[in-house]
Amino acid sequence: MSTGPRDAPPEFLRALRSLRGVTLRPEVSLEEAPGPARIAPYTAALVADVRSTRRDPEADELASGRFVVLHDPAGQEAWDGAFRLVTLVRATLEPEVGQDPLLAEVAWSWFSDALASAEVDARAAGGTVTRVLSQSFGALDERPELCELELRASWTARDEDLAPHLRAWGTLLCTVAGLPPLPEGVVALAPRR
Repeated sequence: MSTGPRDAPPEFLRALRSLRGVTLRPEVSLEEAPGPARIAPYTAALVADVRSTRRDPEADELASGRFVVLHDPAGQEAWDGAFRLVTLVRATLEPEVGQDPLLAEVAWSWFSDALASAEVDARAAGGTVTRVLSQSFGALDERPELCELELRASWTARDEDLAPHLRAWGTLLCTVAGLPPLPEGVVALAPRR
């Protein structure tokens, strides 16, 4: 992640530096993206894809997402702090899973559990879970049914060490993608070619 604009306050620059050392599972590909304008004085963003095979653009995309850092040195009342983290996670699920009436609650528990497992204190957390079920008819009848899940969430970080937040987000991405969790201390190996 770049060091940010030259006029950025030191706490924002330290927050960005804290993200640099984070290593996510090999199935996750991270890239910098422009932060949103006009939401906060200082912003940064990362986008990610989770693929069945690392760094293979032909491999199946299992999930994708965006991790946004917002910083307002003066703080914002609704944030309850100076650093707000915003995420979007998308995945296509099996149609049977998409029809489960508890899917939204389960997806929100994935978010909560990811933060808890990274020992993140998520102040003022909130979000939405959206599912779209698509069934084709007529000339498009051959297309399979689809269920798309979208989880949007935001929360406030207590301080500028954002590394645990990014690790939690990586866990959320992999959970939504359907990857099995890794036991503590185990590192996933990339598949052989």
